[in-house]
Amino acid sequence: MESSASIKSSAKDFNLMVIGQIVSLLGSTLLRFALSLYVLDITGRADIYATLYAISSVPLLLSPLGGAIADRFNRRNLMVIYDMLSSIIIFGFLLLLSIDNTSVILIGIVMILLAIISAMYSPVVMASIPLLVAEKRLEQANGIVNGVQALSSVAAPVLGGVLYSMVGLKTLVFMSCIAFFLSAILEMFIKIPFTKRNKDTHIVPTIIKDMKVGFTFAIRAPYILKSMILAAILNLILTPLFVVGGPIILRVTMQSSDTLYGIGMGLIEFATILGALSIGFFAKKMKMNTIYQWLLIIALLIIPMAVSVMPLVLRFGYYSSFILFILCAILIAIVMTIISIFVITVVQKKTPDENLGKVMAIITAIAQCMAPIGQVIYGFIFETFSIKVYLPILFVSFIMIVIAIVTRRILRKEG
Repeated sequence: MESSASIKSSAKDFNLMVIGQIVSLLGSTLLRFALSLYVLDITGRADIYATLYAISSVPLLLSPLGGAIADRFNRRNLMVIYDMLSSIIIFGFLLLLSIDNTSVILIGIVMILLAIISAMYSPVVMASIPLLVAEKRLEQANGIVNGVQALSSVAAPVLGGVLYSMVGLKTLVFMSCIAFFLSAILEMFIKIPFTKRNKDTHIVPTIIKDMKVGFTFAIRAPYILKSMILAAILNLILTPLFVVGGPIILRVTMQSSDTLYGIGMGLIEFATILGALSIGFFAKKMKMNTIYQWLLIIALLIIPMAVSVMPLVLRFGYYSSFILFILCAILIAIVMTIISIFVITVVQKKTPDENLGKVMAIITAIAQCMAPIGQVIYGFIFETFSIKVYLPILFVSFIMIVIAIVTRRILRKEG
């Protein structure tokens, strides 16, 4: 990897990138939420709404292609191009919307196009961070970027719901168009170190070859392979526990009111932001060969979560069960986020710049593709154990203990 003096840029460039991320992500998540809600309003069918929302997540599989492009071209220019393309697509959709020429199919196409651009955009950002900050601040920088992403996920449904009812879809689409355009303008002022690489053939075969190189590098580098497997397993087991298990436990098992349900899920989302912003403090005390200790903490925290939904405990009153469940969920979300950012940061430090975009994209794609599989499995399990929900939760705790033991063994030589 190049020397730090030659690849590090000023804090101004990183700050500009973060501001651009805030504007771009907020515009993207707001639009996605508003369009999904609009489809639900005009069709009245939950299945179409859910299908459209799910299909718009499929382009995530294109992340490795985005990573290969991020390693081949100027990353600043790619950010500008992606945001400008998003703005143009949304502007075109706004024109059609203004003449009432819209349909579910058209909305689906717009959502998929924007999701494709988002999948290509994310690896560019993750590969740019090590070039914009000093190595000792890398964990903190990753925490800030992850915090921005988590904040957009929390704020979008709230802001989207309010704005959708107050100003309507057209105004929201216009605001999103302006957001992407402003983000592109901001990114023009970022300076990201870039060394042009020679290509032997036409650009398409070169990109395909680069993707193969990225996959080969990720698989043959023992630490990166272990990190991918760990990320995939955690996304398969823990993420669905909150995405699927959380709503079922709060709404069905505990029969929470709309207000308390919203507060509970909001606090869990906020915990992700808190974990992302606190990584700078914890990173100094973390090592790869002690990650298993953090996994054991998660395993132990899951036990009182299971206890909170046991019939005997529920008899003592709703609020005590609710508080115990949410408190444990918040702590687990914080620990999960800290582990995730720390592992990603070490991968960034160990990966050469020419492979950074590809490797980050591959890890992200593999990890995030595990979550939907886990959601399907959890949906079936919670339906089967609807009366004794605490049993699958206790089983998850047992699995986490096993994962911690295995992690200790496979990472014992990693400092």
